[in-house]
Amino acid sequence: MKKTGAKIFKEVNVVDCGSQTDRKISMEEKAPTIPKRRQELLKWNGWGYKDSKFIVNKDEHVEFTGDRYKLSGHVMPSLREWMIKTIGISLDHRVQSQPELTAADIPAPIKNEAFLHDLRNARISHSDDSQDRLFRAHGHTLHEVFILREGRFSRIPDLVVWPTSHDEVIKVVELACKHNTVIIPFGGGTSVSNAIECPKHETRMITSLDTSQMNKILWIDEKNMTAHCEAGIIGQDLERRLDEKGFCTGHEPDSMEFSSLGGWVATRASGMKKNVYGNIEDLIIHLKMVTPRGVIEKSCQVPRMSSGPDIHHFMLGSEGTLGVVTEVTLKIRPVPTCKKYGSIVFPNFEQGVDCLREIAKQRCAPASIRLMDNEQFQFGHALKPDTSTLFSSFVDGIKKLYITKIKGFDLTKIAVATLLFEGTSDEVASQEKRVYEIAANFGGLPGGEENGERGYMLTFVIAYIRDLGFEYYVVAESFETSVPWDRVLDLCRNVKDRLHRECKDRGIQFPSFATCRVTQTYDSGACVYFYFAFNYRGLTNPVKVYEEIEASARDEILANGGSISHHHGGEYL
Repeated sequence: MKKTGAKIFKEVNVVDCGSQTDRKISMEEKAPTIPKRRQELLKWNGWGYKDSKFIVNKDEHVEFTGDRYKLSGHVMPSLREWMIKTIGISLDHRVQSQPELTAADIPAPIKNEAFLHDLRNARISHSDDSQDRLFRAHGHTLHEVFILREGRFSRIPDLVVWPTSHDEVIKVVELACKHNTVIIPFGGGTSVSNAIECPKHETRMITSLDTSQMNKILWIDEKNMTAHCEAGIIGQDLERRLDEKGFCTGHEPDSMEFSSLGGWVATRASGMKKNVYGNIEDLIIHLKMVTPRGVIEKSCQVPRMSSGPDIHHFMLGSEGTLGVVTEVTLKIRPVPTCKKYGSIVFPNFEQGVDCLREIAKQRCAPASIRLMDNEQFQFGHALKPDTSTLFSSFVDGIKKLYITKIKGFDLTKIAVATLLFEGTSDEVASQEKRVYEIAANFGGLPGGEENGERGYMLTFVIAYIRDLGFEYYVVAESFETSVPWDRVLDLCRNVKDRLHRECKDRGIQFPSFATCRVTQTYDSGACVYFYFAFNYRGLTNPVKVYEEIEASARDEILANGGSISHHHGGEYL
């Protein structure tokens, strides 16, 4: 909602279905995990928590610091050599981030005094502190983080406001309309679509409307299995608080530690466990959105309606252009009594894709099933922490011997699927049996529960590794698509080939890294997720080069029958 010009503020009720019987459990209010001043806990120029990062230690091995993750405190003895061999890094060539930016480095705020006066009178919390503004000036695209490390933003928000309720958002938007100021909604700050970057030539006052203080679960309806939540609650807080009452949403995007419920709606998000719980559009029962023309919401909370177009589909994926999502009613489920990880090793990526297609066809997919190509398997293997005992090292050797010598798998071609089963013990056992039987028909071998869990949990730390890459002249990014099943293999092969060719054509001196995985499956197709990186030593404008190459890869995706995006948002529309 970057432009606000309406003069009338009224409530828009699309449908009135009458009142509902009040069977709701109220929830205790708790402080959010991410503080109001995000800079106290999070990095200013990279991903995640300040205390968690990949470093090259004094022994010149890669180590992951902190104590928040299973990988924390561990050394990965193979990762340094993998980085040298695969991307051509040199420990002798290192580039440090610029010092943390201060008020002197940040554009002075443009002030609309009449707006500020009315905001003070409304007693809505706000700040023009330079760090508060900088932390809400960007998401986490390569372009934005590279600016933080080596450049300057020419335009950032002039003010940050923290409404604490739906009614306060109404007031802020009303005042923005009255005084002709700009609002950019801000949730968890994990955007990868440039949706929260300020327009460079905007001369009006820009306000970042931070929803983080709207973090309450307002009620739980146990009979109808729904929860009504404020949109600023972040994923980890939502799941933790629901779990206290024995419930979950099951929505786990890779960014769930930091991304917000409202952000999931605004980007039409998808989670790792969508096979059981659905994408965000499948979970939503009711939304409230504050717009310059009023509040848009349905006046009932029912499972389905047929009275015209569904207004929720206008809000989903709107990325702050239409309004501010303030409250969401979601489907919830009892926390599953059994959770079990697994993995399958395939002779090659092609047989793995065929297996996932058959599992989708038979509609027996576990909560999560994700297939890595060989390049990503090698990367994941390099991320394996140091072996703690002689016995575990011996067991790993036996597994490798079995796969390569007895089964004849080529380690340079194998692909690996990681699995997560959820349900009752009987449901999980039955589903496991069926999935592994199907896998066997495509040459798949069980790879063990430990590998499945490690692969799943790596999802939450993989975003940290880009910051290490920056220190050694490596730029990296991810992008994704959805594609029909009969085009998956062609698309994967052609996009990776196109990435490598584009790197060579642009004179990149070192090997490029391009890898993909199938992350979500559907009856008629799948989501394919790409990682791409290259060593930019010798280039004067690596971000521009990267963006040109990625644009070529997206052209290749479209030419191969894929979509512009599956769940990352609409930057390229």
